[in-house]
Amino acid sequence: MLSKNQLGFFYMFISVCAFSLMDVIVKWSDDYPVGQVLFFRGFCGIIPILFLIPKDRYFDFYKTARPFLHFKRCLAGLIALVSIFIALRNLPLATVVSITFAAPIFTTIFSIFLLNEKVGLYRWLAVLVGFIGIIIISEPGFSSLNFYYIYPIIFCLGLSYVAIAIRKLSTTEPVWLISFFFSFSIMLLSFLSFYQKWILPSLFDLFLLSLIGILGGLANLWLSQSYKLSEVSLVTPLKYLALIFAIIFGYFIWDEIPTFKTLIGAGLVILSSFIIFRREIVLKKRLSTSRHE
Repeated sequence: MLSKNQLGFFYMFISVCAFSLMDVIVKWSDDYPVGQVLFFRGFCGIIPILFLIPKDRYFDFYKTARPFLHFKRCLAGLIALVSIFIALRNLPLATVVSITFAAPIFTTIFSIFLLNEKVGLYRWLAVLVGFIGIIIISEPGFSSLNFYYIYPIIFCLGLSYVAIAIRKLSTTEPVWLISFFFSFSIMLLSFLSFYQKWILPSLFDLFLLSLIGILGGLANLWLSQSYKLSEVSLVTPLKYLALIFAIIFGYFIWDEIPTFKTLIGAGLVILSSFIIFRREIVLKKRLSTSRHE
């Protein structure tokens, strides 16, 4: 029988694997319009959530006393999701994943203004180190006017607000309801993209596109379960396996080899976010960095 920490470790591992595989499929799907891929992420992402709705809530599961906060969470999440999809299609996989690790940096900054939290010297130093890492990773893109490097940063900004909003919502709302509203909002947004001339997928492509939603939905639920069962300090380092997976998938599928600058910058960003997590643990707080894609 596994302990809670061991179960939490397992849930985090399969969550990282699911997110990594989802990123690969999103990058592969560049022949399909972004809006069409969003539809599959939203529609199929709802499927795992439906199994979590309590029987006594089947007919009123959508009711909430905090609709405006749900709206802001969904809006920020949609901005983040569209940005990461565009980034994955136009930048090396390892580069995108490296920059996304900077999300806790922006969450720390937002927490000052939105949660009135006090940020000490250690976390300010971590923020500075993280920004240096982002500059090192992005410098070739900025110098050659490759604006696609902006998108993973926009993703981090959106995700950071999502983390703050979920922290507020989770005090009164169940995880499945938060996830349902987000997946449903993705599906609604996708309907605005019919003008992009959606492509009729083959059966195999239909299977892979559906996996984007199913993997995204399951990964978020597994991530939440991991944080619920285990100590944050134990499971959080597993998130950085995503960079190893990105390097492996990027090399074998798209012949992408990370540059030395990317690896150095990624190391600084990871170090920065790890310091932030450690300080949160010392302060006996929990900082949510779920991707919520």
